[in-house]
Amino acid sequence: MKRSLPHNLIIFSILCLFISLGSSAQNASLTVNQDPKIPELLSLKKNMEKNNKLTDGYTIQLYYGELNKANSIIRKYRNSYGVWPASIEYETPNYKVWVGNFITRLEADRALLEIQREFQSAFILKPERKK
Repeated sequence: MKRSLPHNLIIFSILCLFISLGSSAQNASLTVNQDPKIPELLSLKKNMEKNNKLTDGYTIQLYYGELNKANSIIRKYRNSYGVWPASIEYETPNYKVWVGNFITRLEADRALLEIQREFQSAFILKPERKK
């Protein structure tokens, strides 16, 4: 005696086949509207972080006093070293020569050891962030 599939199973199989063929994945598209100033602001933020204007890092101070002497010190530093960025900062009524933007105290200590060979009065400080 032959055994045949039940009638309900055949109908169920055909129904499943049609349902699976009839269904399809959804297609979608996404449009992002971005202000054109965002890349400019990101670049500005990156430069400010690079120049230690946003972080609570450490810097090395080489000089504190008159502008002419500060210019002389920064030229001397740039001729001797080029590894760390240097800048002249103004704090009424004096000018400061600052070197580097170190994230950790250890980095600043290592740089100070090298810089003090030429600038014996150099020291590490942790400047306050400008608000």
